[in-house]
Amino acid sequence: MALNLQDVPRVKTITKGDFIKHYFKPQKPVVIERFIEHWPAYSKWNLDYIKGVAGDKTVPLYDDRPVDYKDGFNEPHAKMKMADYLDLLKKEPTKYRIFLWNILKEIPQLQKDFSYPEFGLRLMKDLPMLFFGGRDSYTFMHYDIDLANIFHFHFEGEKRCILFDQKQNDYLYKIPHSLITREDIDFNNPDFEKWPALRHAKGWICELKHGEVLYMPEGYWHYMRYITPGFSMSLRAIPRNPKNLGKAVYNVFVMRTLDNVMRRIKGQNWIDWKNEQAIVRTQKKQLGYKLINFVVNQMGFPPTV
Repeated sequence: MALNLQDVPRVKTITKGDFIKHYFKPQKPVVIERFIEHWPAYSKWNLDYIKGVAGDKTVPLYDDRPVDYKDGFNEPHAKMKMADYLDLLKKEPTKYRIFLWNILKEIPQLQKDFSYPEFGLRLMKDLPMLFFGGRDSYTFMHYDIDLANIFHFHFEGEKRCILFDQKQNDYLYKIPHSLITREDIDFNNPDFEKWPALRHAKGWICELKHGEVLYMPEGYWHYMRYITPGFSMSLRAIPRNPKNLGKAVYNVFVMRTLDNVMRRIKGQNWIDWKNEQAIVRTQKKQLGYKLINFVVNQMGFPPTV
């Protein structure tokens, strides 16, 4: 049995009006295949080019180790010269990834290679972020702290993306006071005996190639797996939905602070408690759905979930 996923819709290119009407307003993802062919980055950006312009920079690296109470929020697991890291990507599979690397701050000249597309949303021009990964490296299923609208531009290689909207939270074993699901869930090959609620989650899947753009709506969960070594750039726009904007403010100013304080006070017990609660709370939700469906069935109506 596989996850209940449908293909993300694909278009060759798109106008601002059609994007707003068909994808932004209904908050649905889309892959745009040929939107950036006029960018210098389309023909220039590959691992060798990045090595040439940024090889001497020291970059933060992250792997797939479980969260430890000693780690700060988004604290890197290692650091390395970009040139050495890119050599490693080409040489062999590695768990190390780079994420949230601000190219405007680190390598200003790269900004000349792209422009800010007119999608009808105000993109945050001071936050163009790069993400790198080696073959079979992946991110945990997560959503971004600011619940932004994200445009994810992929360069070199192939990347698999699995998405869920926030309506699927009750099935994903979400860690409380966090932005991730249980880290021991393999979304590439899930164990439904161990994680039965995943059977009910409905999501999206796509594979990105060089030059393709994935639009991820506000607060979408995403799991990214590098099929081959490559990198991507994300541009983002603040959430327009007032509810999502409120959640973003809470995450940045309350949730993150609370989590860091509790790590210092309770240490690993806090992490263990959150992991346990992800299971407990999901099981309670599923029991509630079963009870509702039982009552509805007794009344002669079709199941609701």
